[in-house]
Amino acid sequence: MRTNIVIDDALMARAMKLAGTRTKRETVKRGLELLIRLNEQARIRAARGKLRWRGDLDAMRRDA
Repeated sequence: MRTNIVIDDALMARAMKLAGTRTKRETVKRGLELLIRLNEQARIRAARGKLRWRGDLDAMRRDA
């Protein structure tokens, strides 16, 4: 998807330096991927302690 946005030059330069990217496009892409990954991890963390696990850990260890 092509779009035009105004991004602060200093912010972009800092992001490019920290990310080690060469282009604005690559920097934005990596930023979006990171945003997605962080939010997915947050959803997983939110489920901690709310899911029941049923199984036999000793039996699973014996299968190895």
